[in-house]
Amino acid sequence: MPGCSCWDDVFQYETNKVTLIQSRNYGTLKWVLHLIVFSYISFALVTDKMYQRKEPVISSVHSKVKGMAEVTEEVVGGVRRSVQKVLDTADYTLPLQGNSFFVMTNYLQTEGQERGLCPEYPTPRTRCSSDRGCKKGWRDPKSKGIQTGRCVVYSGTTKTCEVAAWCPVEAVIEAPRPAILSSAENLTVLIKNNVHFPGHNYTTRNILPGLNASCTFHKTKNPECPIFRLGDIFQEAGDNFSDVAVQGGIMGIEINWDCNLDKWSHHCRPKYSFRRLDDKSVEEILVPGYNFRYAKYYRENNVEKRTLIKVFGVRFDILVFGTGGKFDIISLIVYIGSTLSYFGLATVFIDFLINTYSSALCRSHVYPWCPCCKPCAANEYYYRKKCQATVEPKPTLKYVSFVDEPHIRMVDQRLLGKSLQYVKGQKVPRPPTDFTLLSKPPTSPPDPAPAPTQPEEMQPLRRPDTSASGDSPEWCQCGSCRPSQLPKDRRCLEELCCRRGPGPCITTSELFGDLVLSRPALRQLLLYQEPLLVLDGEATNSGLRHCAYRCYTTWRFGAQDVADFGILPSCCRWRIRSEFPRSHGQYSGFRCPY
Repeated sequence: MPGCSCWDDVFQYETNKVTLIQSRNYGTLKWVLHLIVFSYISFALVTDKMYQRKEPVISSVHSKVKGMAEVTEEVVGGVRRSVQKVLDTADYTLPLQGNSFFVMTNYLQTEGQERGLCPEYPTPRTRCSSDRGCKKGWRDPKSKGIQTGRCVVYSGTTKTCEVAAWCPVEAVIEAPRPAILSSAENLTVLIKNNVHFPGHNYTTRNILPGLNASCTFHKTKNPECPIFRLGDIFQEAGDNFSDVAVQGGIMGIEINWDCNLDKWSHHCRPKYSFRRLDDKSVEEILVPGYNFRYAKYYRENNVEKRTLIKVFGVRFDILVFGTGGKFDIISLIVYIGSTLSYFGLATVFIDFLINTYSSALCRSHVYPWCPCCKPCAANEYYYRKKCQATVEPKPTLKYVSFVDEPHIRMVDQRLLGKSLQYVKGQKVPRPPTDFTLLSKPPTSPPDPAPAPTQPEEMQPLRRPDTSASGDSPEWCQCGSCRPSQLPKDRRCLEELCCRRGPGPCITTSELFGDLVLSRPALRQLLLYQEPLLVLDGEATNSGLRHCAYRCYTTWRFGAQDVADFGILPSCCRWRIRSEFPRSHGQYSGFRCPY
């Protein structure tokens, strides 16, 4: 039943055929490559803990800055003055959102500002000589207020545009050098970091049991202490705190949690590192450092006033990352399965050597200096055993063989515009002969077969060279061909002689009689395939004729994929037909088996 055939196709197993090469050189190379791959896989398995299931960290951070800073001078309204101040945490730290905190290191202060009309601070952009240089209602993003359209005296002979703003306006001056709060490098910060690995249900923190509250972080002496001196943070990052304190900057504190949560080798400790996050090249950026402004408001004589402070300082961003790993059998199996393909690299490499060094270009008589020429013969043998070349079975593809040429020719029927005898085609080496194909009689006149490699075996002709007879077509070179009986559009396929140049016909060869025309041999071949085959009458001649076609193509072309598209010369075809004739005397001619 048809259904059974479908189920038979489903319940079947396919596997690859392997060619085993007995070679000490390639065997040793294979095991060396396998050893290298195995060492790499084992090393990665242990060092990278590929047997674990990794879980990203979830964290929360809280920081607290402590210490006192002394101020001996400050800049107010563009004027430097001496003071004696002590600032505590509430003065020099400002709260920020997220995992960040800010420490003030320098500032500019403008006191007693109130809303009113006053001249702008003199700059090339704000200076004027008359009211024409000022535009009423003009709002410049870099201005401190809205222009009134008047040009007024700022001081002495200097005039600037009048603005409605907080007066007096802020002076545009450089940050003080050295920084007013350069002593802030001695401040310390305590970082509390709680981490959680939800996939492993594990929680820990960076403050370890039995921690000495008076410790200070040191990279080698005390690497797990969560209390950091600000100056040491910049030193670890390769910067100088005093230089950064002038303009400010952004510093990153990195906490890496690389945790091994396996019971037999449990380890989960934070690792601290530091790096500068802002641009160090102050001269190459528009706004160097890190600064912002804030104001302190108050009322004096029932008038609202404020003190404007431009703050320079360092913003510390705390960056927490890491993974927690724990043994997982699924992860181990996936890793092993994904790395098994690496062992195939040995096969790919050895196949590359065989395929490359079996090329005809790597022979001692072509390149005497080539060091790889000695094993070429063995590689070519391995290549033939491993690879089988085939050509796409196109109906238009045809092969021809001439007895006076050591190769066969491949032609495309679509390019034929004249007799097949004169088409040059592409030269193809003769494939090795498989004589087991002789037992398969074709269903239509076959043609391909390989010729022996020795010239004396190729042309064992008995008769001397004779010129073509007058009855032979003009394309015939042996004198035994006949005109084609096919229609004009197909006639070119049968206009083919056994020779490229003038000479004796291949049908006069003893081998032709023994291999192609021997009736007992042909009967044996037919019975070899079908032992109970009845050969009588017309069926006998038909079977023997087609078996003779196959014998010739196997002899002259060799491989079956070539023989199926081979063309028999006219002289051979008619010699076989005369030996095994058809009763009606009509022959169908060449038909492609596909």
